[in-house]
Amino acid sequence: MSSKNADVIVIGGGIIGAATGYYLTKMGLKVILLERDYPCAGSTGRCIGGVRAQFSHELTIKVMLLSISIFQNLSEEIGEDIEWYPGGYLFLAFDEERKNSFLKAIEIQRKFGLDVRFIDAQECAHLVPDLNTDGLLGGAWCPTDGQANPFKVTYGYLKRMRELGSEILTQSEVKKINIYKGRVISVLTGSGDKFSAPIVLNAAGPWAEAVGRLAGVEVPVKPDRHEALVTEAVERCLEPMLVDYRADGCYFVQHYRTGHFIGCYTPSPLVPGHRVDASDEFITEMPRRMVRLLPKIASVKVLRHWAGSYEMSPDGNPICGSTSVEGFYVSAGMSGHGFMFGPALGYLMAELIVRGKSS
Repeated sequence: MSSKNADVIVIGGGIIGAATGYYLTKMGLKVILLERDYPCAGSTGRCIGGVRAQFSHELTIKVMLLSISIFQNLSEEIGEDIEWYPGGYLFLAFDEERKNSFLKAIEIQRKFGLDVRFIDAQECAHLVPDLNTDGLLGGAWCPTDGQANPFKVTYGYLKRMRELGSEILTQSEVKKINIYKGRVISVLTGSGDKFSAPIVLNAAGPWAEAVGRLAGVEVPVKPDRHEALVTEAVERCLEPMLVDYRADGCYFVQHYRTGHFIGCYTPSPLVPGHRVDASDEFITEMPRRMVRLLPKIASVKVLRHWAGSYEMSPDGNPICGSTSVEGFYVSAGMSGHGFMFGPALGYLMAELIVRGKSS
């Protein structure tokens, strides 16, 4: 058993904890980051790395514009090639209702300077020559969206954070949060180690609700299972991330810069809980949907598929900020967007903690 002091304790070694820990350290604070397993063991290491600003809510668009600006220069800042690639996002519309919803969103997005427009089926085919355009009305196209490597981003943040003087401890699950006179004072891990700090950040992703409970704070985050697959590497034939909304659900297909196709979809009904076992249904259904969009890839072999947890908030928006317990902060409930939100929310949460407000 040991005892250490810090300015801030960060609970969680995914993108949110890593980014916030880095920016706190850069702003001059001593941080100890505690991870129950290993970095990227949770949602971050199981996501597909997409980054977009095509949202319909004003605040989310602003956050993502900041995040993308950080992604663009992050390799240089942290000294790690994060494999940032601005291939864009193309949201496909196969019915009038979806087309109209895209047009409304584009109107909002353009108010904040987003380079986005609706293109017809012919333009979609020009952008993606192998696209099956049967029934396609067009798509919402933003060329500044992109992709990055979740592992390289997260580990890059942690590496630089350590170089600047903070600590990252793995296999360190927080079992108790000590409160004195309404404010947080320390945490205890399962091995009996004590870490004291006037500020504790709950960045525990799918486990944020349980960590909040340790401080007597309700954090309404519920995990549900999502699955993804990756194929063998083949010659690149697709630039943007394709997002397909149809009656059988929403799914995503991207051709990573290494040549691997990656695909995932939102299950219906949702599968609540922490289960991360991959299903036979997904490995049958996802390739079918990918080939429906891109018939040319029918012979491409799937290498593996996996599952991970989305950390869902009640309204699908992040839960970020201070709480009723002085010094106890939360940054969780990313609802499937944690990786893309990570750089911006990490910076903004660090600002809030250090300066009392965020920009």
